[in-house]
Amino acid sequence: MTGIEARDADLKKELDATLQARRELGEEYESALVDSFLEKVDQRIDGAVERRMRRQLAEQQMQVARGSRSPKPTDSWGERFGFGIVSMVLAIPLSAIGGAVGHLPGLVVTWVGIVGVNTVQAARTTPGLFGRLRHRAGSSPRDDAWEE
Repeated sequence: MTGIEARDADLKKELDATLQARRELGEEYESALVDSFLEKVDQRIDGAVERRMRRQLAEQQMQVARGSRSPKPTDSWGERFGFGIVSMVLAIPLSAIGGAVGHLPGLVVTWVGIVGVNTVQAARTTPGLFGRLRHRAGSSPRDDAWEE
């Protein structure tokens, strides 16, 4: 059994235990049981993200120690996918809080923040992403010919 399968089996056991407790305790405790299970899932996600960030930091420090001038940003599909999943998972409660507290303006501010964080992440993992867009939008073919 690989590490991923073991973690999935542990999570399945937790879910089974939560469902069994719900059957035994009744509907009165349903929200508390769901909150408890989601907290465990959040802890697993946080732990995985923390481990990944520590590993990337260690890799960057090794690159710097070996003599490369600057650490190269990693742009793996898994990192982008994981960040997107975490972003959407956190967007749900943040939207609820923003909408409940600030109504429509609160919801708008919440989503502007979510989009901003994802934009910064995209710029970090894809160097030159916005530089290329700015260059295309701000230059004409004559400007390129002039610089030659």
